[in-house]
Amino acid sequence: MATPVTGPSVITRRGVLAAAAGTLLLGACGRDGERENAAARPTPGHELVVGATLELTGPGAALGVLQQRALDISVAALNEKGVAVGNQRRSVRVEVLDNRSDPRLAARQATELGRRDDVHALLGATLAETSMSVIGVAQKLRLPFVSLAFGDSIAVPLAQRAFIYKVTPDAGDVARRLAQLMSAEGLRRVVLLAEDGLHGDSGVRAMRGALRTAEVGLARTVRLPTGKDGVARAAERAVAADADGVVVWATAPNSGAAARALRAAGHDGELFFDAGAVADDTLDAPNLPAVEGSYAVHPSSLGGSTIANNSSAAGRAYRDLVSAYIRAHGAYRGFAPYASDALLLISTAARMADSVDRGRLRAYLQNQITDGMAGMYSFTPIRHSGMDRHSLGVYRVDGGAWNRLS
Repeated sequence: MATPVTGPSVITRRGVLAAAAGTLLLGACGRDGERENAAARPTPGHELVVGATLELTGPGAALGVLQQRALDISVAALNEKGVAVGNQRRSVRVEVLDNRSDPRLAARQATELGRRDDVHALLGATLAETSMSVIGVAQKLRLPFVSLAFGDSIAVPLAQRAFIYKVTPDAGDVARRLAQLMSAEGLRRVVLLAEDGLHGDSGVRAMRGALRTAEVGLARTVRLPTGKDGVARAAERAVAADADGVVVWATAPNSGAAARALRAAGHDGELFFDAGAVADDTLDAPNLPAVEGSYAVHPSSLGGSTIANNSSAAGRAYRDLVSAYIRAHGAYRGFAPYASDALLLISTAARMADSVDRGRLRAYLQNQITDGMAGMYSFTPIRHSGMDRHSLGVYRVDGGAWNRLS
């Protein structure tokens, strides 16, 4: 059971849902009576401050830099009107720190941010190991932390994760879609090439069960080193199993390196990726020949999805993000804007709570059911990993771009 919150921070789920009726996460900068009129501006001197520890350099930069770009755009959008919190309209300030893909540095950054009275919540860390290093700090300081990393252990066990939330999909949901796809494609035996570490551990557990259910054989499980050394040897071991396909369960840039190594080792069969592989790096020129024709399971924000074509608040916000991203950076290839959704979840919690108190933010974070840009989220007091499994789709790389199949 989650760590209890006492006093004014105790909020019932029924009360939260009643307060949230008819709203979306993206309504944090939308209408709400007189407080949400078009002429509204942030109240000078009042802020919602969010600390962000991201992998802007080091191995995690392939994911971290993309999230920083999306975050910058979302901060600017929110601050056009600010966030209505009680009788004030607060501007949003995000303090982004580069953890250099170093878990120890991420923990120090979280500690420094968390000890400040003016910091209300924390988001970030796209790697499981850096997120895990932040969790203990966030729990101790009772600081709400929304993780952008892949790895089921980030959000469980709940008794030790009362202030921790995760916006990425669960490994079990991704594995089921991958296994169903393999079965539909007629594959009989596959190899699982999973990166070392917490994300890979989640993939190994999830894929074993999913393949069993789908009646697809698991010929071999090979662990992929996170550095350059040993990747070729791991690929050779995977290819030696002579299976119909290979599942690469690894985040970028490791996923692209694994694909190249598999092709170099002679694998000419199907390739499948989990959602962590989807980043600009995967479709860069050195990787493209190896990943062309491969499959991935990923949330609905990936290129070719229907989210950009609908008229919902999430659809409009997604189109705005894509447009701003292209103007600023020249191209947008569909990575999940997890950081944008994390910020909007925190902003909505503050708006619903009429407060930036950490305990109240935590209480309203764990009672949000809302449509984000990466997908649908449903957080509850007993589930802090909120990505809904119905937000996932199957994609294939065709002509150097991700195209949705289902």
